[in-house]
Amino acid sequence: MPDDHLSRLLPLDTPLYGRQKKSFLLSTAFQSAIVVLMLTVLSSKTVQKRIQQVVPLVLPAEVQVPKPLTHAGGGGGGDRSPLPASKGKLPKPAPRQFVPPSAVIVNPQPKLTMEASILAPPDATLPNVDLPNYADPLGKLGPASNGTGSGGGIGSGKGGGVGSGSGGGAGPGDSGGIAYIPGKGGVTKPTVIHQEDPEFSDEARKAHFQGEVIVAIEVDATGRVINPRIVKSLGLGLDEKALQAALKWTFHPGTLNGKPVTTRATISMTFHLL
Repeated sequence: MPDDHLSRLLPLDTPLYGRQKKSFLLSTAFQSAIVVLMLTVLSSKTVQKRIQQVVPLVLPAEVQVPKPLTHAGGGGGGDRSPLPASKGKLPKPAPRQFVPPSAVIVNPQPKLTMEASILAPPDATLPNVDLPNYADPLGKLGPASNGTGSGGGIGSGKGGGVGSGSGGGAGPGDSGGIAYIPGKGGVTKPTVIHQEDPEFSDEARKAHFQGEVIVAIEVDATGRVINPRIVKSLGLGLDEKALQAALKWTFHPGTLNGKPVTTRATISMTFHLL
């Protein structure tokens, strides 16, 4: 009978190795030896010193495409005035801010004149406010006021921008409104030049705690990491260690039309105990 029919003729309870008990024993012994060897290696002090493993991933941040008036961020300011911010138009958007906007003219004849701006993409769509003065488009009609906020700018927030947020942009957000999303509109993603491995915290080491921390970052036009924040937390001090390490990373910045721009990205850091 041909050999290719042999499998169909064997009873279901026939041992797979048949008479070759010697081969079975040799195979079992060989596999046992491998297991013992692995346990011996993993238990060595040299291997145990490798208590962390970092898996860097630079990815386009999973964020919503900003609506026209939010500028993918925001900003705010003020000079602690008792009056709310007055109503007016926004200054021009720019990738870098040298002079924050002001609704109150303190020095009408400065020695060096520089145009005020907000941090936002140059092609950002701004609110159409038919007023000649700089102020908050959502402000109050009335006397000129920089608003109740702080840090320069106009509004109830802080940071040299306009609005209720924090930063040099405009609106309720907090990242200045200048971060582009890689892969959209021809924006390229940043690439890593140097990555810093995070340290293990004492609390996590003592508790034999491990896992993954994901840090959302912005990479500015010089390749520096700014505005890091935790989007997936572990606790026990590992979040803080991940943030500290993220700030030490450097990149080739992302570009738009060949020019460096601020882009969003995420870094995944895996803490692993051996």
